[in-house]
Amino acid sequence: MDDKQKARLFELADLILAISRHLHAAKTQTAESWTPLEAAVMRYIDHQPGSTARQAAEATQTISSNFSRALRKLEQKGLVRREADTDDARRVRLYPTEKADENLGQLRETWSRLLDQAVPDATEADEVIAVLRRVESVLLDRSHSESGRPLRA
Repeated sequence: MDDKQKARLFELADLILAISRHLHAAKTQTAESWTPLEAAVMRYIDHQPGSTARQAAEATQTISSNFSRALRKLEQKGLVRREADTDDARRVRLYPTEKADENLGQLRETWSRLLDQAVPDATEADEVIAVLRRVESVLLDRSHSESGRPLRA
């Protein structure tokens, strides 16, 4: 990789972080407050309802004690519920609550309104989404291969 590509990719990461800060600031006005770790855990549970705590901790690359603390906070806020696995009562499955769905709806409205000003063209938005999904997928695959553990069961 040459220096120009390093600079380009650094700028991409820097912009993603900056945009993330703007989105985080905008959400505090309309939705339940949470830490970045709680947001990562909630995002995974929302995208993978019925996952186990272990799966979610591995996918969010969180050590178990920090994950447990974030999960307890999300439960206290009424955003996550635990259910015993129907096949194995020792296993617990995690699900977003109705309150989490309402919170997500508020975020959808707030973030859509904010980003509509920046990316009003649907085709351009689709292209950006496709690139960012590919980046996330590659990073997830990389973390999976480095840990040697599956991210999903």
